[in-house]
Amino acid sequence: MSQAHPLQSHARRRWLQPGKIGVYVFLVCSALFFLAPLYIMLATSFKPMEEIRLGNIFSLPVEVTFEPWRLAWSDACTGVACEGIRGGFWNSVMIVIPSTILPILVGAVNGYALAMWRPRGGNILFGALMLGAFIPVQVMMFPLVRVLGSVGLFGSLPGIVLIHLIFSMPIMTLLFRNYYASIPEELFKAARVDGGGFFRIFVAVILPMSTPIIVVAAIMQVTGVWNDYILGLVFAGRENMPMTVQLNNVINTTTGARLYNVNMAATILTSLVPLTIYFLSGRWFVRGITAGAVKG
Repeated sequence: MSQAHPLQSHARRRWLQPGKIGVYVFLVCSALFFLAPLYIMLATSFKPMEEIRLGNIFSLPVEVTFEPWRLAWSDACTGVACEGIRGGFWNSVMIVIPSTILPILVGAVNGYALAMWRPRGGNILFGALMLGAFIPVQVMMFPLVRVLGSVGLFGSLPGIVLIHLIFSMPIMTLLFRNYYASIPEELFKAARVDGGGFFRIFVAVILPMSTPIIVVAAIMQVTGVWNDYILGLVFAGRENMPMTVQLNNVINTTTGARLYNVNMAATILTSLVPLTIYFLSGRWFVRGITAGAVKG
């Protein structure tokens, strides 16, 4: 009879340690706990209403149907209009693109100036920005409505983009400032000795080194803006309502029978963009964080 190799026996004993088994049991239970809502939403979205009324929410659909997805995308009622959440999707796209690019550009310049040029009063400005990050959105809502209304931007696409730019400045500046503080100062001094100015050093030297932190900032900004509800509801206006606002209208429309399969399909459609970004760019996010995004 063949005997197990000593290394194999040692590896088997390590797997059977109670502590390691407990860790894996905990991780599996945690994964099941957090994935259960997603499973219920997916299973319900593919069921006809007759199956849903039977009450077994954990069962797989017996008769798979894509009709709830079609209704959620193009025919579900969002208040008085029955055009689905398709319009909200494109509104969210038009809001997210400038609300991601502009804060990253401004935050990168702010972080670069505060970390490397250190202007007089820069620490006070940085402290004021950080203080603004802790002020609740609700506190600034009414003043911002009055200001945007006075300049004619309230309820418009530029208005909601400007609001996202304002509220994202503290965290964007913090991310880029801490990342640039980890760059060797000798590199910056050498560029200045070679005659580089503020923007020339930023574009030719600093920006090409900023890919990890730009990826982190883009992930945070896209997911934050896409999932936003209260700012889009107040500042976007009826013509630019984002997908999250229309999702709320779909779910809370009470005319006729409540279509749970359509509600679940609409919820999954609304969360598809953040989920896709998390799944595809999670590795880059970790790399950017570990490259200095939260240091300092």
